[in-house]
Amino acid sequence: MSFSTALSGLNAAQSHLDVTAHNIANVNTTGFKGSRTAFADVYATSNNDVAKTTPGSGVRVNAITQQFSQGNVDFTGNNLDLAVSGEGFFTLQGSSGVTYTRSGAFSVDADGYVVNNSLERLQVFEPTGNGDFSTGSLTDLQLEVNENAPQETSLAEIGVNLPANATAPTITPLDPSIPSSYNHATSLTVYDSLGTQHTATMYFAKDAVANTWNQSLYVDDVAVGTANTLSFTSAGVLQTPASGQITYPAFDPGTGSADMNLSFDFTSSTQYGADFGVNSLQQDGFTTGRLTGIEVDSSGVVSARYTNGQATQLGKVAMAIFTNPNGLQQQGDTSWAETFASGSPRIGEGGTSNFGLLQSGALESSNVDLTEQLVEMITAQRNFQANAQMISTADQVTQAIINIR
Repeated sequence: MSFSTALSGLNAAQSHLDVTAHNIANVNTTGFKGSRTAFADVYATSNNDVAKTTPGSGVRVNAITQQFSQGNVDFTGNNLDLAVSGEGFFTLQGSSGVTYTRSGAFSVDADGYVVNNSLERLQVFEPTGNGDFSTGSLTDLQLEVNENAPQETSLAEIGVNLPANATAPTITPLDPSIPSSYNHATSLTVYDSLGTQHTATMYFAKDAVANTWNQSLYVDDVAVGTANTLSFTSAGVLQTPASGQITYPAFDPGTGSADMNLSFDFTSSTQYGADFGVNSLQQDGFTTGRLTGIEVDSSGVVSARYTNGQATQLGKVAMAIFTNPNGLQQQGDTSWAETFASGSPRIGEGGTSNFGLLQSGALESSNVDLTEQLVEMITAQRNFQANAQMISTADQVTQAIINIR
């Protein structure tokens, strides 16, 4: 009996060493979660045994449980490296089905899909186009490799101050080639439907009528709209046009694009006693853009940035949490699969509930404490030695019994 009891102790100590060795081997594995060996005693009893005098039959490994505590977050500088601070798992789709991981070391495959080292694709909520995301189904995250399409300028906001003490030009009508035919001018860049840049120049000429100016627009030195009236109240606030906007006739830029239909909003323009000044010039068009980088915010929204200053939302990283994460089945490559014991995943968004926050440009390191594991190794080794000594002692006792004459 002593032999089998000590042998069970040896087997248990060996399992303890195996688990400790596995933890130590993965101390630098991204997203790794250490395991702990749990033991249970063994009693061979029946209904007729006397419990007070029944010796134990040894020990067995009751469970090897994973420890899903938070690992340290190490910064890498790679925007596609993602770390989770919380309970959530990244959701991946691969040839073997859906898996879950804490390792956020992602890259891009030949087709532009964001994948892990096993080529499993990161799952996201698809954008709906109005700033929200569809939570009904998941889709693979794919980076856009095409150029960002241009947008034609349709509206510009013009904020200038026209000096109240200006005098009307002596030369009329306004001629851009004759500076004395206007008082002031300013320019901004506008775009046609093909994304081609054009220079829109606004000329301002004081009218003989008090608090009134004539405004003309030239695009690439071609007249688009002339002698438009801007009038101001005695307090210097724009009065005419009442809406603040001047809509110019359609203009053919001569680049093969559609006609440009420009409207300029002068609501923020003023007529004060100060000198002429340009306070703001903004327009809503932009040219084509090439992909320059990817950004992921703390809630998991993935955006593509382009050289034209635009950003496009590509999706929102889908996070999963489980009622019993210890019930997840280990798949290797720091990924897990759903089981009956773990329960079904609850899919949600980062920054909500206990799904956790995402950190772009960082990775979660292993949660293994090397010092603690070295102590575990010493403990398991001593247990192994003690049980081996127990076998040696049992052997000596048996030998003594055999030698009885």
